[in-house]
Amino acid sequence: MSAPDPPFTEEHEELRESIRGFIASELRPHAMEWEDAHWFPDEVFTTCAKQGLLGLKYEERWGGQGGGYLHEAVLAEELSRCGSGGLAAGIGAHVNIATPPIWKFGTDDQKERYLRPAIAGEKIAALAITEPDAGSDVAGIKASAKRVDGGWLVNGSKMFITNGVRADFYVTALKTTGEGGHHGLSFLIVDKCEGVHASAIEKLGWHASDTGLIAFEDVFVPDENLLGRENEGFYLIMANFQWERLLMALGAVGAMRVAYEKTVAFAKERTAFGKPLTGHQVLRHKLTDVATAVYTGQAVTYDALRRFVAGEDAVQEVTMAKLVTQRACFDV
Repeated sequence: MSAPDPPFTEEHEELRESIRGFIASELRPHAMEWEDAHWFPDEVFTTCAKQGLLGLKYEERWGGQGGGYLHEAVLAEELSRCGSGGLAAGIGAHVNIATPPIWKFGTDDQKERYLRPAIAGEKIAALAITEPDAGSDVAGIKASAKRVDGGWLVNGSKMFITNGVRADFYVTALKTTGEGGHHGLSFLIVDKCEGVHASAIEKLGWHASDTGLIAFEDVFVPDENLLGRENEGFYLIMANFQWERLLMALGAVGAMRVAYEKTVAFAKERTAFGKPLTGHQVLRHKLTDVATAVYTGQAVTYDALRRFVAGEDAVQEVTMAKLVTQRACFDV
């Protein structure tokens, strides 16, 4: 099944074939084992790094590949072929959720200490925003950082943090003033150290991903780990929201495509009443419904992706892409 007007060039398709081969040989054979273990080895990050997959859009000066968002979009789609939603989530969160704020707003020193080793797979990153009582409603964040001599003292908790147990550092949204709402939020890079307690959360799926509950108890963070400007963390959060939503859409498109391909292959091989399943009109109707859902999801997602990459205000298109693909993915 062809894709509707994809925004990818020949270079991107060559990258796709390379990633697909890597996933087939290095990740998918272990997927079910890792899902059953509720964990995948940290070495997966270094293995991905050797393929250049942890820094596709990051500059070469930091160890990246010097590509762009379309290269990352290819990775997001292809990770759906790894056979484990948890594995895809762990890699995706490290690459496209936790490290972008450092890339966009970090100092050269912060990039040297955190972005470079993250791209190399030597340090694992997590984004810590969601709390027991605050998710996308970032105005409800209660975890705080108070000024002390030479830095900050962090207290509070974060919930549903992907890579939360294994992370070496947390890009963390914290209240730094007593103002209500989204005012007075700041981002601090919090190393895993004394006072940081991480525990795994049992989930219904994505078992290989270590989704964590993080508790901070009087954790000292030095001044040099303030990311961006003090009390302007809300803008850092908003800066990556559209890309994160696009990633959800791209992942769903990839997953639906895989499901469709596998279903068609099975239907061609399996026989019933003397002919392949594809020879029965009622089943062809069902396959057509699935193909339509995949095609529609690709169309709205690729349109939103093209607008986003072009620098347009694509909030509406990105939001629609996420909404359409998440619903369709469950049905498919």
